Amino acid sequence: MSAVSPKPCLGGGVHRMAQSPTACRIPPEIEAMQKKRGRAAKPLAILALAASFVFEGLLARTAVAEETSGAVYVMTNQSTNSVMVYARSSDGTLSFSGAFPTGGAGVGSGPDPLGSQNSLVLGWHKRLLLAVNAGSNDVSLFGVDGLKLRLLDRQSSQGQMPVSIAVRGELVYVLNAGGTPNISGFIIDPLGDHLVQLPGSTRPLAGGPGSAPAQVGFSTDGEVLMVTEKNTNLIDTWTVMDDGYAMHRRTTESNGATPFGFTFTHRNTAIVTEATPSAMSSYDVDDDGQLGLLTGTATDGGKANCWVVVTQDGRVAFTTNTASGNISSYSVTRKGFLSLLDPAAGVTGPGTAPIDEALSTHSQFLYVRDGVKGLVDGFRVENGTLTPVGSAGGLPPGAQGVAAR
Repeated sequence: MSAVSPKPCLGGGVHRMAQSPTACRIPPEIEAMQKKRGRAAKPLAILALAASFVFEGLLARTAVAEETSGAVYVMTNQSTNSVMVYARSSDGTLSFSGAFPTGGAGVGSGPDPLGSQNSLVLGWHKRLLLAVNAGSNDVSLFGVDGLKLRLLDRQSSQGQMPVSIAVRGELVYVLNAGGTPNISGFIIDPLGDHLVQLPGSTRPLAGGPGSAPAQVGFSTDGEVLMVTEKNTNLIDTWTVMDDGYAMHRRTTESNGATPFGFTFTHRNTAIVTEATPSAMSSYDVDDDGQLGLLTGTATDGGKANCWVVVTQDGRVAFTTNTASGNISSYSVTRKGFLSLLDPAAGVTGPGTAPIDEALSTHSQFLYVRDGVKGLVDGFRVENGTLTPVGSAGGLPPGAQGVAAR
């Protein structure tokens, strides 16, 4: 019997047996990179711990500032793709600070060119930023330094038209929507300056070429990876092993039509938008990726909801209604059940097409990308209510993705 090649061990909260019967180790690509830098090869979990001390130092110097100020990021998604940075003041208002090229290309036009959630995401305690380049089939990794971004790396997405990114610790998965849609895994080099492919981690989706996937994301505890398929009304889940590999795919029929964006609450509850009825369903997700319906298709009174975010305390969810020009709020119980709080908790106006949204640190402010007018609309969050704090402009047509801190 031929020997099975060992695969890398990862930290970050996953607790599954690695697929290799031998002692797991880091991939050759990372091992060679470390030797080139004159470091002895060590398990990724240990190197990640060392890297955390570097980031803790950065966090300690910026913690006080981030209590009162921060930033909002939007991807231009143009042929020369870049990330626009807006400074956030203590009252939630935004001012344009600068634009930073991703080195890749965007693609598409209209209010929602990629048809996805989380095309732009923050990681590593919001000290790293990852962006898809759907036109050049790659992913960019930035370091966050105040209001500046430093391009650290750009790597192939291992598929066509990347539209969504999931990050947990040093583990990253990218969702490719073009060609034969798939997910593919990566590891962030523990020093935070490289994105390395996880060999053999590419997985096809259950729905095949016509699936039109919208988002990839990790469960709260990192044990499950999930993808929504808009055209097939399917939700795919994989178990995340200790070596970072997504295994044992399960497929569940969405309770409502057109599952789109999703988020997880503290108790591993998945809250999923359903764009056709403009509703949300919630599911209990077990460690094997099995979904159990909690609340089924709770409509919000609007049209074509897409993105969803949940506040830091897990009690309130906000979803954007693209065809209604408003934002609905839902109450989320400790056990994950949903009930509509306000069908129009926030209003962007008729014909504005609110789509992408993100909450700032501590869920103090909600920021929504206006898909038609090229604006980022800001709202103060107070007990589930939304109070406008102003808008910032300058976004080009076809922009996509919002991240905030």
